[in-house]
Amino acid sequence: MSGNTATREFPVPTEHIRTTRDALLAPGRAARVLGLKRSEFDLAVHLGRIRTAPDDGGGGGRVTRDEIERIRSADGFPEMLRAGIRTVGTTEGAALIEVTRARFTRLARLGLLVPVKFYLNRYRAVVWLYLADEVEQFARDERNVPLLKGRTPEGLRDQLAEGLDLRPRNWRGRYLGFLLRQAHDPWARAAAVASLLDGVEIAEVVRDPYERSHLHRFRPVRPSPGSSGSSGAQLAEEIMTAADPDEIEWLRADLADAVAAAREQRPAPRPDPRTVSAPARHEPPPSETEESGRLRGLLGRLWRRDPAA
Repeated sequence: MSGNTATREFPVPTEHIRTTRDALLAPGRAARVLGLKRSEFDLAVHLGRIRTAPDDGGGGGRVTRDEIERIRSADGFPEMLRAGIRTVGTTEGAALIEVTRARFTRLARLGLLVPVKFYLNRYRAVVWLYLADEVEQFARDERNVPLLKGRTPEGLRDQLAEGLDLRPRNWRGRYLGFLLRQAHDPWARAAAVASLLDGVEIAEVVRDPYERSHLHRFRPVRPSPGSSGSSGAQLAEEIMTAADPDEIEWLRADLADAVAAAREQRPAPRPDPRTVSAPARHEPPPSETEESGRLRGLLGRLWRRDPAA
């Protein structure tokens, strides 16, 4: 038995793809072919390292054979691919650039380190994850040396004291980029923007009910830890919904532009007026005077017919 541990650590599957040249592989199979865990594959797609395409049925997330071969033929595969999608939390990230956990957190809250993922731990606390590559690049930049050593500049300290935390907003911006890359339809692009707004904001921007309904068809499914309605799901919902007024404003503007572009390319479907039956006509209820008159007339006729009268 071979003692090549590197092969075991970074397996390069040799699965034969019995498909035509332009065939599309489902995410699970593509991950196996590339020797990635499914979570690694999803993150690589999220970052644009693996390109996906819609299948013939209009779905998304499929990978072409050409794309698989492009990735597998790259220098350093699969080590370089895995290194590029390696994530670190606060503790590991702080150790990576030799700062305290507190300083690392401050840098992230200031928006200088942008999270790429998040999850909720068993205590329902948010755990942010960062790309190791980006953390190291930040530390290598000489302009950032003052932020890694010594006291945080006063202006930044004031922002932190006021509660500044750009991690959720920066994650949303990054996530929107991923959704837009995956959108292969103008309405899907509009729905990607709408996915970061709450229903009230969407209704105010998209006033046409048919357009809102069509937009909802393309709305991406939000990643939601925990069952629907749970505290974890509610917390995730808060993270995924724009909160800052200026963020909401530019998302509303982007949504209006995206819907206008989608409408121009392909208007939202509406019921055919020829197939919609007219509502039944309802006569107004008779007045008391009319009812009294009818009643007197009826009694009069009965009186005249009574032979004993």
